[in-house]
Amino acid sequence: MNQTSPAERNQGKEGRAAPKEAKPNAATPNEAKPEEVAARPSAGEGEARRPLRADAARNVARLIAAAREAFAEHGSDASLDDIARRAGVGPGTLYRHFPNRATLVEAVYLDGVRTLCDEGNRLLDAEPPVDALVDWLRALTAYVTTKRGLGKSLLGSVDNRDQIFRRSHEMIERTGAPLLDRAKASGAIRPDLELMDLIRLANAVAIAGEQAPDGAELSNRLLLLAVDGLRTRAG
Repeated sequence: MNQTSPAERNQGKEGRAAPKEAKPNAATPNEAKPEEVAARPSAGEGEARRPLRADAARNVARLIAAAREAFAEHGSDASLDDIARRAGVGPGTLYRHFPNRATLVEAVYLDGVRTLCDEGNRLLDAEPPVDALVDWLRALTAYVTTKRGLGKSLLGSVDNRDQIFRRSHEMIERTGAPLLDRAKASGAIRPDLELMDLIRLANAVAIAGEQAPDGAELSNRLLLLAVDGLRTRAG
């Protein structure tokens, strides 16, 4: 049930206590410095947010992690008081960094995109071409599964949702393109493949997994079957 928490009822008070930190942030999500990664991300335009102090950055990182867990358990209308408690901070700290529920949902959503892209960049240098592509597709499928519900909540709670989705897709495409190109260059993957084919494939596998009792196992099995069809055949 979506109930207004005491933290939300105190939003105005907390906002007045720290007006500077309640301003919208327009930093580019995947270009943030390490100390800025924990800061509340935004796909909007405007003045860039200055880096947070180390203790504030840790609090924001804890809040995002706690919100991710709470949203997974209770949906995007999970209690903000509970999220603050999970993070080990007070409601005032939550509202200093996330003035309302929508900004917290946005931060969790974009944090997931950034994590997916970081994993793709790591795989590009760490694994053979086809293995790297397959492992990233597995990560993409898991990302789609966990973010579908959160994405739906963004449709109704964030004003700049179209810009957020567009920015997220651009980040994913920039990460996936070199992985696919490298796999093609190895000769092990069909040369006619397009990145959007793989993104749609990951979406389809994730949806199929949602509808099955053994969702994660089914998704992995379907993904491996699909990848086998992407390989080149001798002769």
